Amino acid sequence: MRRRYRAGHRPKQALRPTALLLACALTLLTAACGGPSNAGDAPKIELTIATFNEFGYSDLYDEYMAEHPNIRIVERHAETVDAHIKNLDANLASGSGMADIEAMEIGWIYKYLARGDQFVDLRDFGANDLKDRWLDWKVAGATTQDGRIIGYGTDIGPEAICYRRDLFAKAGLPTDRTEVAKLFTDWKSYFETGRRFKAKVPGSAWYDSAVLTWEAMRNQLIQAYYSNQDRFLASENKELKTTWDQVVQGSADGLSARLPAWSEQWNKAFRGDAFATMACPGWLLGVIQSNAGTYGKGKWDVADVFPDGGGNWGGSYLTVPKQSQQQAEAARLAAWLTAPEQQVKVFKKVGSFPSTLDAYDDPQVKSEVNAYFNNAPVGQIFVNRARAVILKQHKGPREGEINQVFSAELAKVDEGKQSSLKGWNKALNDAEKAANTRSSG
Repeated sequence: MRRRYRAGHRPKQALRPTALLLACALTLLTAACGGPSNAGDAPKIELTIATFNEFGYSDLYDEYMAEHPNIRIVERHAETVDAHIKNLDANLASGSGMADIEAMEIGWIYKYLARGDQFVDLRDFGANDLKDRWLDWKVAGATTQDGRIIGYGTDIGPEAICYRRDLFAKAGLPTDRTEVAKLFTDWKSYFETGRRFKAKVPGSAWYDSAVLTWEAMRNQLIQAYYSNQDRFLASENKELKTTWDQVVQGSADGLSARLPAWSEQWNKAFRGDAFATMACPGWLLGVIQSNAGTYGKGKWDVADVFPDGGGNWGGSYLTVPKQSQQQAEAARLAAWLTAPEQQVKVFKKVGSFPSTLDAYDDPQVKSEVNAYFNNAPVGQIFVNRARAVILKQHKGPREGEINQVFSAELAKVDEGKQSSLKGWNKALNDAEKAANTRSSG
């Protein structure tokens, strides 16, 4: 911890009482003198924050440092999530080297909740007074089994359905987003509409991949891979198997374009008529626009609906490791960065959708319109979708690894490389091994 103090004048001879009071007011000897120090006399503190991808915080850092001249913020930015996790795990295991604030993605914070004693309980720094800022499920996602809050919520990824208006018209389906929303009240109606579409437009699939559809459906279950006591459920969970069967049947019916997400084939497919719909969090709009380019402008639209209620894909938290030597200041910065006012600024800058309730009443958020998506009122749509999310699913410490296993096997089934039964059994077997692997952290 580096602290630099402004030099004070220390006279060689004794001072008279009046002179002594003046000297105390002008130096940092506040403990002895009892007088306040100037703002510039505060100890200099360096706060490090480890992030990945694009958090959109650069302007906020400057703003915070201007308001707190004694604070210097240094960002440690990892280009990929994997690189960030690798650094985090290594520093957590060694007991040193972690940043004062460590960002964590919603898809893997769960393994760190099991090691919550290595992170600051933000309730010690006012989290109980702040938690009503956020959607309740966002707070729950960073709360340990024994009630400690280890993270403040940044963005979220509420999901709607993105669809191709031109392909819907070709299939004789409604194209107006209000009417489209009526088609997808649940997953059963979503798949049934897809089969109707496929019969009319055999050259296009209904959605991009089985894996991303599985991700959307699985995340809505009350229980998926774990019980509330962190026990891997394996084949006990009948609803998980039912979800698997629904997605696999969709592949068998030709509803999937069988495109591995983020692959070059997937990217190129947006510049053609490969598929007509996809589960669509707000941040994915930028991906679609980037991939589809001028070809997709006006063809893509967004319906204010998600089958079976609401869903979320994405979002992060800011945590404070106990390794930090500046826990109070780090917690204060994390709370400020995730406040509604700052979340609105980040939304306007990089499109990250806020997780704070007050942000949903901000005109800059709720009045947002996306010209590329046929002037869809995306701000209000995703505010509605965020409020519709009810995430009650408990996610255990090996959630990420287990989901990768199931996704990998499902991809093979989707591509016709193995049977549904073989894929399911292999996923169960490999997931059991992953669930029983001891943490290295």
